Amino acid sequence: MTSAVVDDAHAEVPLTLDEEAPRTLGLLDQGAFWANLGVSLLGFSGALFLLDPLGGKPLTFTAAVLAAVVGSLLGTAMVGLAAIPGVHTGRPAMVLLRGLFGARLSYIPTVLNIIQMLGWGAFELWVIANGAQALFGTAVPYAAWAVAAGVLTIALTIRPLGALRLLRRYVTAGVVIAMIWLSIALFRQGPSVGGGSWDAFAPAVDYVIALSVSWVPMAADYARHSRSSGAAFTGVVAGYTIAQVACLALGIAALALVGNDGDKVWDPFVAAPLGVVFFGILVLREADQSFANVYSTTVSIQNLAPRWDRRVISVVIGVLTTLIALFADVNSYGAFLSVIGAVFVPMFSVLVVDYFLLGGRGRWNTAEDAPSRWLMVVPWVLGFAAYWIVTSTPTVAWWDGIWTRVRDAIGFVHQPWMNAALAAFLVAGLATVVLSLPGRRLRSRR
Repeated sequence: MTSAVVDDAHAEVPLTLDEEAPRTLGLLDQGAFWANLGVSLLGFSGALFLLDPLGGKPLTFTAAVLAAVVGSLLGTAMVGLAAIPGVHTGRPAMVLLRGLFGARLSYIPTVLNIIQMLGWGAFELWVIANGAQALFGTAVPYAAWAVAAGVLTIALTIRPLGALRLLRRYVTAGVVIAMIWLSIALFRQGPSVGGGSWDAFAPAVDYVIALSVSWVPMAADYARHSRSSGAAFTGVVAGYTIAQVACLALGIAALALVGNDGDKVWDPFVAAPLGVVFFGILVLREADQSFANVYSTTVSIQNLAPRWDRRVISVVIGVLTTLIALFADVNSYGAFLSVIGAVFVPMFSVLVVDYFLLGGRGRWNTAEDAPSRWLMVVPWVLGFAAYWIVTSTPTVAWWDGIWTRVRDAIGFVHQPWMNAALAAFLVAGLATVVLSLPGRRLRSRR
């Protein structure tokens, strides 16, 4: 009995996809992990996109916080549902997509996910390096901090389940204390959070959904190690929502103290009493974000090469992410999130409808020779188009121009209440149901 407990406590992720995934993570493990992901230094500066997603039309503080709550709940519900098939099958997220698209077609979202995770990982190393310089000045160059953060990230990915247990036991408590302390310190300064309107509420919700739903393509990577579906789903929704809303609200307060200057958003944290200590905790904790992105990139690559050793992949991806971080353009952050939402929200909708509503769970095929399901690409593409038709969030001029011409051609007029992420979700989901009807009728006749 004692030996079994010890083995369970020290179980690790298999090196290849040929081995069975251990089921060792409970509700506290999942909740602590997702709560830590919900708190991000990037979220403090990113609160500016929540407060003023359209530029020149800032929300009221109440509207911004409500948008954070609504967007977080919607986004994390998607992430939580995407996690459940991982629990059922024991397979990581991109391997699960073999059941939706077939093995070959699953390579398309896999490559897209690898690209977005590399981007996220680079952003996180950028954040850690800049956070360290905010604490200690520029005597140590940015590149040195970025490389150090990259090395730490690689070390965590070698034993990923051990890293999760470390987060739960030691890091989460420090993050909670730091957030409470810094919240009291900043709000006692009376930040001016008055004024604004509700005009940009829907785009703000879109932004927060995109923040949350960016984790959809990696949810099963961790849920497959969960002891139950309930622990995986609840851990995601409760842990991430509470942490992200608190993070964004604190970011709004910090921005108000520096005149909404995103380049100075960390100054109030460092200047607060004991701010160096508590902000330092948040800077160090940021490594769990880069760890999650590098590890999920690793298991995504294993969908393409199932028998490659994940440790070797982790080292290579960690080095590549670090190199990207040295040249990252953080100004493209808002556009980057829009692209993520447009790609993965409709894909998730197709997965949920097919798996949960159309009986997909009983026939889900994640084998390396799973046949292609071209029909499932159609609702995904329709949902992608619906996102860009409905969205009012500016990204890149030439891309926005394409969709402006599409709107004009079909006579579409955007309304303030419209939400691009929900439009993409509904269009993709309904299209999945409609396209499945002929097959369902044929099976019923048989």
